[in-house]
Amino acid sequence: MSAASHPPTARHADTVPAHRGSQGGKALLYAVGTVAVVALAASGLLWQKLSTIQETLARQSQDASAQAIEARTIARQAQEQVTEASARLTVQETRVSEVALQRSQLEELMQSLSRSRDENLVVDIESSLRLAQQQAQLTGSLEPLIAALKSAQQRIERAAQPRLAPVQRAITRDLERIASASVADTAGLLGRLDDLVRQVDDLPLQNAVAQAAATRRMNARGAMPPSSEAPAPADQTWWQALLQRSWEVVRDEARDLVRVSRIDQPEAILVSPDQAFFLRENLKLKLLNARLGLLARQSESARADLAAASAALNKYFDPASRRTQSAATVLQQAQAHMKTAEQPRLDETLSALATAAAGR
Repeated sequence: MSAASHPPTARHADTVPAHRGSQGGKALLYAVGTVAVVALAASGLLWQKLSTIQETLARQSQDASAQAIEARTIARQAQEQVTEASARLTVQETRVSEVALQRSQLEELMQSLSRSRDENLVVDIESSLRLAQQQAQLTGSLEPLIAALKSAQQRIERAAQPRLAPVQRAITRDLERIASASVADTAGLLGRLDDLVRQVDDLPLQNAVAQAAATRRMNARGAMPPSSEAPAPADQTWWQALLQRSWEVVRDEARDLVRVSRIDQPEAILVSPDQAFFLRENLKLKLLNARLGLLARQSESARADLAAASAALNKYFDPASRRTQSAATVLQQAQAHMKTAEQPRLDETLSALATAAAGR
């Protein structure tokens, strides 16, 4: 049984490896098939993935191209906008320059108008002050000066220009000086000079004193009544009485011819009647010139004529005469009046106006 049982064991032993070999081959085939399937599946997956990647890359490439085109379009638009902005900026700068130029021109025009207005104001004020000064000289009143200065002060205050401040201060000082000035009686002095001109013909000359005295004595002798003469002695003959009267006449005439006096101006005694006429007319002319000088407010000329008239009066006319003394008093009063009759001048204001006009 044991012998019979061994051969089957050997066959079984031989069939086992063969069976194992066929099973190994199948397993290998399965493994290879599995690997092939896996590889095929992996290849499919890889191909699908590659396709997906290619599609993605294609889409990304298309997107990139679109974005690049869009970027180029945006860049071109940006460049166009920059160019347009640059052009607009240039235009704006040009306009700003034009506006600045117009503004500067307008400012210059305004300054020119302002300077012109100030210059016209200065010229108008100066003209009004000079006219008021002439009116004051003609009328002898200070009211035209005061009115013109106050008007000029108000106009300068309304103008409110700092460069006219010195003019305003000068006007204030001139107003104070005019307010404290005294007004002389020019009309009264002119009347006294007119009276003196009419009295010149009655003023006695120095060489006419002796003639006037003799004339007065002759008039007095002729006016004496005959009863006032001393009666002739009873024993006196007619020819003796005639001789005595003739002697008295000769004696009186001799007294009048011989006169002892002090002569300070010898040429005044030697004035002839014709020269006396022209002397009186010359004195009248000097007085009339002084009167015209007073009317024209020409103080220097009037003062010189009054001094010349006073010198002629003291030199050629009798200083002992009341008429001569009265005339000399009138001339002295006129000369004293000339010292106070000078009206205050507006030199300070006019100088300030000239400075303001020169500083334009």
